[in-house]
Amino acid sequence: MFKKRYLVGVAVFAAAAITLSACSGTSTTSGSSGDVDAKTATSASAFGGVDGLVTAAKAEGQLNVIALPDNWANYGEIKALFEKKYSITVNSASPDISSAEEIKAADNLKGQDTAPDVFDLGTAVTLASTKYFAPYQVANWADVPADNKESTGLYVNDYTGSMSIGYDSKSVPAPTSLDDLLGSDYKGAVALNGDPTQAGAAFAAVGLATVQSGGTLDDFTPGISFFNKLNKAGNFIPVDATEATIASGETKVVFDWSYNNLAVSAKVDGWKVTTLPGAAYTSYYNQAISKDAPHPAAARLWQEFIFSPEAQNLFIKGGAYPVTLAAMNTAGTTDKTALDVIGNLDGDLVTPTTEQATAASTLLASKWAAAIG
Repeated sequence: MFKKRYLVGVAVFAAAAITLSACSGTSTTSGSSGDVDAKTATSASAFGGVDGLVTAAKAEGQLNVIALPDNWANYGEIKALFEKKYSITVNSASPDISSAEEIKAADNLKGQDTAPDVFDLGTAVTLASTKYFAPYQVANWADVPADNKESTGLYVNDYTGSMSIGYDSKSVPAPTSLDDLLGSDYKGAVALNGDPTQAGAAFAAVGLATVQSGGTLDDFTPGISFFNKLNKAGNFIPVDATEATIASGETKVVFDWSYNNLAVSAKVDGWKVTTLPGAAYTSYYNQAISKDAPHPAAARLWQEFIFSPEAQNLFIKGGAYPVTLAAMNTAGTTDKTALDVIGNLDGDLVTPTTEQATAASTLLASKWAAAIG
């Protein structure tokens, strides 16, 4: 299901990636002001407006996306609507890989028609990978709050959820605190969605454990210490949680984004979702265009689509909170029925700054393996 951000071998990724269509369009197209180099376009105005961008993207006819599972924040419906609306084939490669491996793909496939056109990345990998991105500002740039975008458009927040705990209500009690998970009821039961040194959801789980342990996002040490204790108690299992591991009972308790755990609860009998009282950890994922995109116009049209109310509402339908929600509420374009289903994002919300995320990433790289080894 939503195995996005998981770790798989690079060879496996490469094998999957070569199944993409080898048909790529030209990066130069004709706009109202003459030939346009789509690779250097920083807004739709370079194409004479969004209509011109649509024409250029349709001429390319392809879009390569990567690490976008259909059941992650409703990406299946989002991809399908983009295809239908613009008659552009979406080649969706390797949905099960990590944010870090998205960047590896850009290196491994550079210059090939199968290289990724766009990225959807966790915070830590985004901040370490800006040299791979092309700046672009969508038409409704003003709808994205200033704190949720890099000023030139190198990367832009797209959606968020809160870090939650999913659990099999048929075999374990509902956890009400981190300390509960250290008890005997949870022997060999607790898992993460990936490896926190590479996977955004797992990184956030350590962040949640940090603030729930009384620490701050300036130092993830308390979160690492919690998982060390969980491991010593025999309760942590180094299994990347999936719908399959949940359905089989292999992973009875899973730290994951609220939209992922909610998606499982709709399919797996007895799977319930809880958020711990107190601090709630949130963190946006980030959209970015590859500077080496083989379909540069389609990549830019994808960004325009992703940040449109049409696609942002589909994030809500998938249980995530889109970055333009406030602007949509003001404009009256929010799907209120979908929003009522997931409710408001409440509580004492904490989100790492750029500096905090960078420091946490460095700390995890040096401390995580020993903590759970």
